[in-house]
Amino acid sequence: MEVWDLYDSKRNKTGKTHVRGVPLPEELYHLVVHVWVENDNGDVLLSKRHPHKSYGGLWECTGGSVLTGETSLQGALRETQEEIGLTLDAKIGKLLYSQLRQTHHLDVWLFRSNATIEDLTFQEDEVIDAKWVNEDTYNSMLKEKMIVPTLHHFYQLKESTI
Repeated sequence: MEVWDLYDSKRNKTGKTHVRGVPLPEELYHLVVHVWVENDNGDVLLSKRHPHKSYGGLWECTGGSVLTGETSLQGALRETQEEIGLTLDAKIGKLLYSQLRQTHHLDVWLFRSNATIEDLTFQEDEVIDAKWVNEDTYNSMLKEKMIVPTLHHFYQLKESTI
């Protein structure tokens, strides 16, 4: 059972918690992280969603909901470790973007790693594959609708935050 802290629209903790799967109360939000990992070549790490999940079979960055008591950074590190078995260095994480969405506050993080695909361990019910892609391949995948459509375009986001 996943439990989340609840926030108001200005991202203040309300002191209330919420159990995943139950509809959120109106005007309350939880915290979600997207975690982009880039290597020294400028390639980005994508993972392929399990076919039984929404957007099953599409590619994405790692991410998920931040649990009660966690910070955004802690949630980003935990989700990456859980989903693909990659331990990231908290000191080199960079918050690229924050946004209020319909049901949640979203933080988009960027980390660097040169891990190989063989170094990764996939969470069985979440991820079925992973790969490093360069910008051209990423853009082709976007055009072919192979990437989860709710994600920010990584290379555009990265350019806008430099």
